[in-house]
Amino acid sequence: MNNVETIEHHEVVILGAGFGGLGMAVRMKIAGIDDFVVLEKRPELGGVWLDNSYPGAACDTESHLYCYSFHPHLRVSAMYAGRNELLNYLNSLSTRFNLAKHLRFNSEIRSAEWDVSARLWRFELADGSRLSARFFVPAWGQLNRPMIPTIRGLASFKGDYFHSAQWRHDVNLSGKRVASIGNAASAVQYVPEIAPKVEHLAVFQRSANWIMPRNQIVFSMEQLDTYERDPHLFEESRKSLHAFREAGFERTRIGTNAQTEGKSLALAHLHRQVSDAVLREQLTPDYEYACKRILRSDDYYPALMRENVSLETAGVEAFVEDGIQTRDGRALPFDVVVFGTGFESQAFQGSLQVRGTDCTLAQAWEDGPEAYLGMTVPGFPNMFMLYGPNTNLNHNSIVSMLEIQQSYIIDAISGLAEAGVRAVDVDRKVFDEYNNRLQSAMAGSAFSAGCSSWYKNAKGKVINNWAGTVDEYRTVTRWDQSAFGVI
Repeated sequence: MNNVETIEHHEVVILGAGFGGLGMAVRMKIAGIDDFVVLEKRPELGGVWLDNSYPGAACDTESHLYCYSFHPHLRVSAMYAGRNELLNYLNSLSTRFNLAKHLRFNSEIRSAEWDVSARLWRFELADGSRLSARFFVPAWGQLNRPMIPTIRGLASFKGDYFHSAQWRHDVNLSGKRVASIGNAASAVQYVPEIAPKVEHLAVFQRSANWIMPRNQIVFSMEQLDTYERDPHLFEESRKSLHAFREAGFERTRIGTNAQTEGKSLALAHLHRQVSDAVLREQLTPDYEYACKRILRSDDYYPALMRENVSLETAGVEAFVEDGIQTRDGRALPFDVVVFGTGFESQAFQGSLQVRGTDCTLAQAWEDGPEAYLGMTVPGFPNMFMLYGPNTNLNHNSIVSMLEIQQSYIIDAISGLAEAGVRAVDVDRKVFDEYNNRLQSAMAGSAFSAGCSSWYKNAKGKVINNWAGTVDEYRTVTRWDQSAFGVI
């Protein structure tokens, strides 16, 4: 009797069915690579847009930029699209390019290990099944692992509490006393939505935000018909917005006139919308412009001006059964607490154990995640990451960065096939020189300034953001096999 286990094999395994993974799958199809599978731990596609269903969830990047060039979002209803519309876009992407047969849901990878002798990646899934692949493309994202801080007494709180990325739609907020712990990107969207419904909303702020006007544009049916009839006009809008946002990168450089201009625009927006001098002072950031994520909102400040909304700056000391004890000694009663406290953005791989030729990825990244071009790491052959270390942006669309990375990966796979090479590993010297240059380029950046942000690790090293513009990233990101060793 033959008891040898048959291992399912593919040329490429893609981890994640969000924007990055789905776009990668489409590029595979366009390139004529059909032997791949997309493994997604959730029951549906969508990534961050599946997870974040909180009231008011929307993208703060212009929708004409927040889509792929090979699948323009021609009938997107507004310049800043909401969560449901973005989910629909991703589903239309999957449908148009026939991705269904490649998508496998409820399929969480527990471990990925490079088999040195076979020169293959071997995977074990949560259900015990096993796969192998020649190439591994993790598209695990940077903002998909919600973080609730450790606060004394939380277990004793008798009310409901949840993270904004795990919104409890079964909890009715009407007439409730609600606390929002956190006031950044998600909170500035859900606070204006829930404020009119609750009895009282307290927004706990650790630090103020730099907030720019959003200036939402809702497209008329006539405009949408025109874009659909003539996609060239949509592309012209896309190019114009790209150039505008690229020019905005200069605002992230310390001491530039552009940074001063950005700061002035944000402060003018604050002064226009907040008439109370004390509240305005509390909402004025005390750190470098662009050191943290720059936000866009037209309704967050007005929400804080409501009589049933208060801004709390004293901080949370502890939870008690019926609410929160502040650091200045007050006891505030709450029925519901929403944690808008961000994500675990420092460990890109999450709990997944990835083992290369001689160590795990967690061990390789002990001093902080880094990669060559944000995609490859020495000791992890044939692994190409999407949205990896130092590829996040503060000024333009991340989808543009993803598309550049996808082109690179397709060129790498095709280039190796043409050269008859089975596996490659990025050269350590090339890797080190690249990352040294990148960190040096951060010296004059607001990303490296003195504030605490999710861009930096505990040692102050910027591990999430790219140091330049999208166009500069496109220039340096060209497949070059000489940067790799054949194994």
